[in-house]
Amino acid sequence: MSSTTAVNPVLRVAPAAPSVAAAHFRASLAFHADVSDVAAALATGGDPGFVVLDSRSTESWDQGHVPGALHLPTALIPEQAEQLLDRSVPVVTYCWGPGCNGATRAALALAELGFQVKEMLGGFEYWVREGFEFETWEGRERRVPDPLTAPAEAADCGC
Repeated sequence: MSSTTAVNPVLRVAPAAPSVAAAHFRASLAFHADVSDVAAALATGGDPGFVVLDSRSTESWDQGHVPGALHLPTALIPEQAEQLLDRSVPVVTYCWGPGCNGATRAALALAELGFQVKEMLGGFEYWVREGFEFETWEGRERRVPDPLTAPAEAADCGC
């Protein structure tokens, strides 16, 4: 096969049929929430209809967490979730960021206990990088949004 007829790495495996792709992406949205969507829902001031759960260690929590989030490390979910959470309220889990699967493990543990759950993509890292306020053991902070993760001159990314 010559280089002019070789299939490139992107198309080596053909894209899924549109109906299959739609089902996949619809399902993905049932499992994941975006940092900016979570922030927007929390910013309305009313009941967002979900609770945010930080599944990291106490040391990580103290370093910074989403305001209003509950703290429940993943290892403690089996023994404490029933006392802290209401099964009728969906839970949005997060951990450090995209390089960590702690939020996925926490979501799995909660789902296995019968809770409705989504994972917040980007975790605490992207919460901070997008410029949202966070709490530490010393008080509230906010950093300048990273232009690689949030638009510098707009309220949201428009996606």
